[in-house]
Amino acid sequence: MKDFIKQFFDIKFWKFILVGVLNTVIGNGLMFIFYNLTPLKQADWGFVNGYWVSSALGYVIGSIVSYFLNKHFTFKNTEKGIKPILKFALNIAVCYFLAYGLAQPLAEWLLSGQSETVRTNLAMLAGMILFVAFNYIGQRFFAFKEKKAEL
Repeated sequence: MKDFIKQFFDIKFWKFILVGVLNTVIGNGLMFIFYNLTPLKQADWGFVNGYWVSSALGYVIGSIVSYFLNKHFTFKNTEKGIKPILKFALNIAVCYFLAYGLAQPLAEWLLSGQSETVRTNLAMLAGMILFVAFNYIGQRFFAFKEKKAEL
């Protein structure tokens, strides 16, 4: 167990965190700007509302930055072609819907007495935290998984 923890929190983890700080400034900064400073806050197209549109736009932009930095800087992945892009996109999509899908009802339940703006902003913050955890695991062990050396 000690070796697993040591391996899990190695230099790749810290590079991922550094890239994540940059992604947070770009993607999540845009997410809050889209929700709070554009007409998206009032958007309501059924189940797709300002919460989902704002967080999705932020994550699409942040994910583009993340793909290039994590592929080349964090995980030093040399795989070419469409396959790493598709694996990365699948990982991002699963992590996004899982994190934000859990965060929104949790915030609605825990903060039922607060305004919709407070609930939504705190749900987006909780979604960010969950997304980071799910995304690191997905990128490290799926999207940019190291190939075992063949003998």
